[in-house]
Amino acid sequence: MRDFSEAQLERYSRHILLQDVGVEGQAKLMEARVLIVGAGGLGAPIGLYLAAAGIGKIGIVDGDTVDLSNLQRQVIHFEKDIDTPKVASAREKMLAINPEIEVVTYQKCLRADNIREIIRDYDFVVDGTDNFPTKFLVNDACVMEGIPFSHGGILRFDGQTMTVVPGKSPCYRCTFRQPPPPDAVPTCSQAGVLGAIAGMLGTIQAAEVLKFVTGVGDLLTGTLLTFDAKTMDFKKIKLHKQKNCPVCGEAPTITELYDEEQAVCNLHN
Repeated sequence: MRDFSEAQLERYSRHILLQDVGVEGQAKLMEARVLIVGAGGLGAPIGLYLAAAGIGKIGIVDGDTVDLSNLQRQVIHFEKDIDTPKVASAREKMLAINPEIEVVTYQKCLRADNIREIIRDYDFVVDGTDNFPTKFLVNDACVMEGIPFSHGGILRFDGQTMTVVPGKSPCYRCTFRQPPPPDAVPTCSQAGVLGAIAGMLGTIQAAEVLKFVTGVGDLLTGTLLTFDAKTMDFKKIKLHKQKNCPVCGEAPTITELYDEEQAVCNLHN
């Protein structure tokens, strides 16, 4: 059993009080390694809550810098951080919340030639990106490496998320076979997004991480959770593993990673 200091027992007391978590669950959180892809709208609340929860090692990947338009929803960044790399800004706030954790930054875009090397150091990956090529790349790499991950996406007033456990649940390609043509679906920077939507979905994704690590509750595996903030309607759509899925099916046709067509490295939501 991990030894907790008095300060740690106080810091994590609300977790420890939970019958389903306790000291054993908190110890698991403190030993976990989680990678966040994108330090923007979704990555902001994910990073803050995982840091607060005491996740032992948190990686953040983002090649972008903070700009003024980010501050409407990317709550981990402040006005003083404009023109600062997002990963550095995020790391500063996460360590301010919890200096005991380790935060590793990757100021780069994920590509087919670097993603597997990066994600291999982690137990779970959280997708907080704003473009389809990266979402499919994260899915394919995680399936090939056998690493569970959480998918998330927001646009205008809507959000959606699902959790993938390779070998046990449908993957992203089982449901969304391939990216839409470039510019067929607008990004948040083109169509807009209600700021609080990022917080709503990001905290759901953070909860999925904590549930996965502690083994508490039911994950959103085989389920696409969607919501419309205009009406506050939440829906669960049942998903099924596809035998002909090109990456996780019985006869995969995608056996090597590749980069889909992508105009810019836009990870920030």
